Amino acid sequence: MTTLVILHGYYRSSASFRVRIALSLKGIACTNVFHHLRRGEQRAPDYLRVNPQGLVPSLEIDGKLLVQSLAILDYLDETRPQPPLLPTDPAGRARVRALAQIVASDIHPIDNLRVLNYLRGPLSQPDAAVKAWYNHWIAEGFAAIEAMLEASSDTGLFCHGDTVTMADICLVPQLVNARNFDLDLSTYPILKRICDAALALPAFERALPTNQEDAE
Repeated sequence: MTTLVILHGYYRSSASFRVRIALSLKGIACTNVFHHLRRGEQRAPDYLRVNPQGLVPSLEIDGKLLVQSLAILDYLDETRPQPPLLPTDPAGRARVRALAQIVASDIHPIDNLRVLNYLRGPLSQPDAAVKAWYNHWIAEGFAAIEAMLEASSDTGLFCHGDTVTMADICLVPQLVNARNFDLDLSTYPILKRICDAALALPAFERALPTNQEDAE
């Protein structure tokens, strides 16, 4: 079995950002293979043989090929349990997964690059309309997360207590990317506080898009 870990990603991909954070938190060194999404490199035949969806990230690890960022996070947590990305109690795990899935299942899929490109291209929407689309859906999701965090005594320095969980790993990349669309984060003080606390950690700082070799 090969010991080489290969991450297929793109610096601005928030899903790739999630996996970079998890790998860094768990001290897993990897080789990066970059696929420039804006140039369509994810649709190249060689990469489609790796991931038929033509999406990033994909992770080659333990002789296996893993796709979908939340599935990758689960695999890493089950095979490299320290530090854990989920609480030990069932209710805590359900809460963390719910927060993570608001980002990964409800916000990100309708605000990612291929959706925005479809709005700009086949639907001929101007940049202002595309930006309004992006900010509408992300603001709706952030408002819900902010309310859930404010209402729960389980919220601490991070989304769940005072240690990083899968919820923070999903939330922070979405917050970082939202800044590219000039979304006013001051209306989400808890999210902003959590993001600032996370970005003070080396694992999050190393995973930032601006710190990647393919950053432009």
